Amino acid sequence: MTKKATPSRLREAILETAGDMRRLGIMDEATHEKITLRQLGKEVAPEPAPITGEEIRSLREKARLSQAVFARYLNLTVGYVSQLERGAKRPSGPALVLLDLIRRKGIEAIL
Repeated sequence: MTKKATPSRLREAILETAGDMRRLGIMDEATHEKITLRQLGKEVAPEPAPITGEEIRSLREKARLSQAVFARYLNLTVGYVSQLERGAKRPSGPALVLLDLIRRKGIEAIL
């Protein structure tokens, strides 16, 4: 029988301090998320924000990539990238995570 881990007092103190620092504006949201994610584990991972077809096309064009090359970098088919850009489909799962990463950090984040 495995025992479920309970938060230690130190972990609780770290999370409380990080929350206070975030509320006071001393710490930015991205840093706060990293701290809480490390302390709480992957089960509380934040869900990436939805992304529109226009945003996807803009990301690709900003990186000066064809649909074929963009699809290759994301390990997707060209047809799927085309459907995403037209808004016929919405990205989910790993595709959404990669697109969100590119949106936040640029195409260099996956190269």
